[in-house]
Amino acid sequence: MNTVATPGLALAMLCLVLVTAAAGVYWIAELGPVATAPRAAARAVIQLTVLASVLVAALAHLWSSVLVLTLMFVAAVLTSARRAQAGRSALWLTLSLGAGMTATLPAILVSGVVPLTGVALVPIGGIIVGGTMTATSLSARRALDTLAERAGEVEAAMSLGFTDRDARLEIIRTTATDALLPGVDQTRTVGLVTLPGAFVGVLVASGSAVQAAAVQVLVLLALLLAQSCAVATTIELVARGRVRRP
Repeated sequence: MNTVATPGLALAMLCLVLVTAAAGVYWIAELGPVATAPRAAARAVIQLTVLASVLVAALAHLWSSVLVLTLMFVAAVLTSARRAQAGRSALWLTLSLGAGMTATLPAILVSGVVPLTGVALVPIGGIIVGGTMTATSLSARRALDTLAERAGEVEAAMSLGFTDRDARLEIIRTTATDALLPGVDQTRTVGLVTLPGAFVGVLVASGSAVQAAAVQVLVLLALLLAQSCAVATTIELVARGRVRRP
């Protein structure tokens, strides 16, 4: 019987202790507002409670599962847009996340490796959306920051005959590596430093270690492709001035 993290008083007390300890570290080390950890924890509890309630019904039908994944995608776009600090132009990042999802999810489903069911679609799709969102947010923000810091170099490149797009791209290209580094490191160190969520999830669900490894490999490789496409699209949008600071 699966007894991992069973809802109850013990789990609630443990979570309270962890959050209180985190707030204490914020206070002692002066890492920021003490309420940061409790607020994040409260938000996580509320969101996951709502999600669990919705998924009970949504995963029973394919159409409702697709709707849930679509809402996740919209939330990811809005989050990336906010983090990029590029005003309304950041909505162009929809193309970045769309490129990542289009490059991976259809192939996964058409191959038949992942069954076309809500129980499989939402978890795997959600992981890919989340990872792509992180890479998109990071690449957009780093690229825009770099353009602001090295504006003189962009002008110098243009004076040498570079087009606006090529001059910007020459400056921000290296930021793409920074944005992709977390995903690459996660793939390189899986099983050595970390046991990612997909692997642990299959094990907790009473799957075999071989099944867990197979699912995790699929997710990690899909993330590599999705994040690469998203970051490539993002720096292109920034280079062309579609995504810019107000």
